[in-house]
Amino acid sequence: MKRIVYISVLLLVAGACKKEYKYSLDQTTSPVSTLYAPQDSLFLQITPGGSSVIEFEWAPAHAEDGSLVQYEVAFDTVKGGNFKNPLFTVSSDNTGVATTATISQSTLNSIAKMAGIGSLDTGRLYWTVLSTKGLNTVPGTQTHMMTVVRPAGFDKIPTDIYLTGSATEGGADLSKAIHFKSTAAGVFELYTSLTSGGSYQFVDANTGTPTTYFITGPNLKQSGSNSYTDTTAQVRFNLDFNNALATVTVIRSIDVWYGDFDDVKYHLTYNGNSTWIDKNQLIVEPTESWGAEERYKFRFTVNAGGGASDSYEWYGSSNGDNSEPTATTAPSYFYLFPVTSDQWNNEYKFETSTEDNKQNDIEVFLQPDAPYTHTVTPH
Repeated sequence: MKRIVYISVLLLVAGACKKEYKYSLDQTTSPVSTLYAPQDSLFLQITPGGSSVIEFEWAPAHAEDGSLVQYEVAFDTVKGGNFKNPLFTVSSDNTGVATTATISQSTLNSIAKMAGIGSLDTGRLYWTVLSTKGLNTVPGTQTHMMTVVRPAGFDKIPTDIYLTGSATEGGADLSKAIHFKSTAAGVFELYTSLTSGGSYQFVDANTGTPTTYFITGPNLKQSGSNSYTDTTAQVRFNLDFNNALATVTVIRSIDVWYGDFDDVKYHLTYNGNSTWIDKNQLIVEPTESWGAEERYKFRFTVNAGGGASDSYEWYGSSNGDNSEPTATTAPSYFYLFPVTSDQWNNEYKFETSTEDNKQNDIEVFLQPDAPYTHTVTPH
């Protein structure tokens, strides 16, 4: 009898559990109704370099089920458009859930280019905010317009740049054009020399019929060359094709900065092919209470853009402090990085046992197709 009652109870419980539940995912969200910033009819002279940004802000939308809403700032070129197929979208801050978006002027420059606004031209962009819940995306009910002026730039950014011309080390033979170091997409650097009385230009290939570029004022322009009539000099070219900007820096000297002297001690001379050397230099390490003092880095004396006065740049180790190198020290120990003028930090050390009180060749290599570095070679 107990067995029958027990089974009946189980069947009764099982029957009671056969309740059906139905779930539905509510993807309803309200549109963004108010745009706070930037203001409508903003006039923006785009300056994409550096860290310049524009802050976008709006009132929150609300999901029907109370969960998070995601946002995108949508751009288009059509006044009164519905933003179903926007020209470009940017997710809001905090992985898309904030009611703000920090958008760089470089990104806005790219969007303006997509909108067909040419270099140095003026055009209009329209923007709103899309609110999304699940698969449901709703455009905002308010639209703002901004008038933008694009900076100088090129529709096609070169991936390689070379220097050629009668004023250059490679001469006018295109096959001997000197390759630039690429420091970022569309940005290039080269240490070299120019000979007075010649010309130079930049090209995007060293064969065939490449596109040519030249410098006018602070800007890069296409199809041309520069005459060089100044004194023969060592220079550093910095070219930014994203913003069509160019800087020519004269390298007056490269010297060994000796920490113990808090001043320069050894002078290097240009040796061609982006290298400077001090041959047969007698290195004598001063003796201090803690022993032989061997710390050094490099000081560049430069003149940027034909300025009225020269300035200093320091290059040294990426490490704040170093041990003396040995025969097994990695080549990266000697790599050159921009550092501060601090008397003691970011310095290398001469190898006392092999270099102190001996003739040494100190050589700095600023060649484009390898890391910037230096060597100390005892005789």
